[in-house]
Amino acid sequence: MKFLQAEWRKLAIINYEIDPEILTKYLPKGTEIDFYKDKCYVSLVGFMFLNTKLLGLPIPFHRNFEEVNLRFYVKKKEGNEWKRGVVFIKEIVPKYALSIVANSVYKENYKTMKMKNQMHYSEDDLIVKYSWKDKDWYSMEITAESTFRTMEDESEFEFITEHYWGFTKRGSKTSEYEVCHPKWEWYMVKNHQLEIDFKQVYGKDFECLNHQKPLSVMLAEGSEIEVRMKKYLVEKIQEPGKK
Repeated sequence: MKFLQAEWRKLAIINYEIDPEILTKYLPKGTEIDFYKDKCYVSLVGFMFLNTKLLGLPIPFHRNFEEVNLRFYVKKKEGNEWKRGVVFIKEIVPKYALSIVANSVYKENYKTMKMKNQMHYSEDDLIVKYSWKDKDWYSMEITAESTFRTMEDESEFEFITEHYWGFTKRGSKTSEYEVCHPKWEWYMVKNHQLEIDFKQVYGKDFECLNHQKPLSVMLAEGSEIEVRMKKYLVEKIQEPGKK
């Protein structure tokens, strides 16, 4: 069942390598870290939510807004196939109603903060900037070529954007939901600026990112998306005498 329909546009993505041991306590039961070329990734992602509908209905004053999140990448074995997904450390949005719905329905860690965005288009450049206020104002800004390109198979960009499941940990319980969208185009990034205190915004576990250079910086065009209703994962109970 479709829970949410929207467009995710102009996704600014800043990727870091992180010690997977740091993520152990955030890992939902039944999932494991998904590595790319033996590296464990965590990503800061800012983007626009546009034309948002809940259960097919537009919500007044909550259709277009920014989101910034910190996430990492996991996978879960189901039968002979792997479900590749993401786990969110925190998702920042500008309206309280969004946080209330997301936290109650999906049990995610949404926080409400003041936010703003800036978009600048020219013949040669596309500039995208997302800002949010915790204790101080923070921002991520990317300057890229103005023409997008097609995704390459087995690329780093494909790994980062082709995770179609969200997994949520609440105590010993794990829930999952599916996010449906086509493959995304990408823009060649020219430069970026980041103003953030990871410890202040995301906690001491992520202070290490304050002292690291990103592995990569990306800008995705995005698309229309659908989020399906969540379900809880139920462990199989072993029958007595069976192995």
